[in-house]
Order: sequence, then C-alpha cells, then structure tokens
Amino acid sequence: MEKTVATNKKAFHDYFVEDTYEAGIVLVGSEVKSIRQGALNLRDSFVIIKNGEAFLIGMHVSPYKMGSYFNVDARRTRKLLLNRAEINKLRGKVEQKGFTLIPLRVYFKDALVKVELGLCRGKELHDKRAAIKEKENNRNLQRVLKEYNTK
Repeated sequence: MEKTVATNKKAFHDYFVEDTYEAGIVLVGSEVKSIRQGALNLRDSFVIIKNGEAFLIGMHVSPYKMGSYFNVDARRTRKLLLNRAEINKLRGKVEQKGFTLIPLRVYFKDALVKVELGLCRGKELHDKRAAIKEKENNRNLQRVLKEYNTK
C-alpha cells in the first residue's frame, strides 16, 4: 500500500520524464516523523551520483516540532538506496547530453519512505507553451462534455 506524501509538480512542468526509478532514502527518526506529517518540499531538488553512490540534494524536510536536539539540518544531503546496477545505468544516462535525475514524489511503501526518481530531459519554452495549451484544451473539452452529459 502506497501513500503519497509529496509530489514535485514543477518537475513535470520543466522536464520531459523519460523513465522512473524507485529508491529508498536514508533518514533520521525525527525526519520520518516530520515526513509523515507532510512537512517536506521537493522543489529545486535534484540527484547527483558521486563515487558510485546517489545523493539527493535540496529536499527540504521541516524539523519535527516535538523533536529536541535530534533534529538535523532541513536541507542536508541525503543518501539514496539503489543497487549497483541501477546506479551504473543511471550514471551512463546522466552523462548523456541533457539528462538529469529529479525526484518526482515521496511516498510510504508499507512503513518505508521511498522516492520516485525521474530520468528527465529539460523542456524549452515552446515545449512548455504547447503543454499548457494542450492542458487547457483538455480542460475545455471536459467542461463541454460535462455540460452535454448533464442535459
């Protein structure tokens, strides 16, 4: 059973998502409690691969209100748990021109905190305009169909 805690909506606006991967994340106990309350932000976060390990940079987890000196820095670098084959595959794709790893959502899978990573390629301005136009057209179509079905 999965319970989504946070999604990175800006990532879908700024990038084309080519492929997705699931990764575990190394957290401290007070961070898990804070994430359970939904106190995290994925905006402007990204993943780097360094020395054969993957790290999540820029994810903001607000300090747990009931925590004491156990609270850690809200924007600290967090290690991601991926197997060696996945890391090597991702490293090869990230080194290609224009690809980057972006966290798309954070969710609980049973009792574990998981991060869905997207292998993304950046959108240009005309791509963003086309995506907005398509979304508005779909919204208008749904509105017209709803009116037609209620009559």
